[in-house]
Amino acid sequence: MHGKQTGAVSEDFGKLILRATLALLILFHGVSKIMGGVGFITATVAKAGMPPALGYLVFIGEVLAPLLVLFGVWTRLAALVIAINMVVAVLLVHTEQFFSVAQTGGWALELQAMFLVAALTVALLGAGRYSMAGAAGRFN
Repeated sequence: MHGKQTGAVSEDFGKLILRATLALLILFHGVSKIMGGVGFITATVAKAGMPPALGYLVFIGEVLAPLLVLFGVWTRLAALVIAINMVVAVLLVHTEQFFSVAQTGGWALELQAMFLVAALTVALLGAGRYSMAGAAGRFN
């Protein structure tokens, strides 16, 4: 029984590390947009033929959702929002890099891919016990 309990603790701690890393790194992008504005995003959305006001949704994907993931509240739903945000970012800004290699030898979109996969993983795993809503919390 002790081994099973230790496994659960390390699993929940792993979920916390993944959640916190994903949330904090995405949140930096959101804070950048809070400080510098979303003009680039609204212009890019308009260039794609959509209403520029949709660009403001970036605050949900890069500020609100990461905060929810960080604190472990509605974690699965918030992680899906981050994943959708990443898909939209790739489609709007990074499509020409899809088949490119960076100067350092890695895939040009490895950071975006890592954010997307981490968000999908958090959505599948949930928050775990080290969260405000707890392991049994709604959408956790």
